[in-house]
Amino acid sequence: MRFYTKDECEDWLQGRKRVKPDCIPEIHRAHVHYPTSPGRILHLAHWVAGSLMYRDPALVWLTEWGVWGSSENWHLYYKLRQSYGDLRLLHEALGHLFLGHESEDLTSFLQIAMLNGWGGYILTQADYLNAFFSHDEYIDFFAAEGGLGLFEDIRKEFGTVEHPPKDV
Repeated sequence: MRFYTKDECEDWLQGRKRVKPDCIPEIHRAHVHYPTSPGRILHLAHWVAGSLMYRDPALVWLTEWGVWGSSENWHLYYKLRQSYGDLRLLHEALGHLFLGHESEDLTSFLQIAMLNGWGGYILTQADYLNAFFSHDEYIDFFAAEGGLGLFEDIRKEFGTVEHPPKDV
């Protein structure tokens, strides 16, 4: 696992000739509200990590924090981060690059981010399905035409309905 600055996150996307998924007007979206139980949030985080990576790297790019200060457990986050040898503050390196074999690590960081009321992107190298998770307790999954079949898995797991692409 590696921690990236904002510039390094942008370079990672640019190197793959990509942009953040919610910047693409013709992309399809599925919307899922967070479960109310912390145990179910772990299930959601585990499902996301196990279903999106395809044993390829994924970048978690945090863009929202400090919104719900009373729910943030900074001590837990920084202790987990320090266990990977990184002592920088979140705003100094807000990207978290997980290698293909690190889906359990992604699960842990995503669970903490969701419980802390943070938001950001889950950008996969495979690029079949990407996501944005919000401090407002929802996650939007994004897929271009090639990844639409994955929405059926989301519907089965969370009972969501696909939203069509935004109008241009």
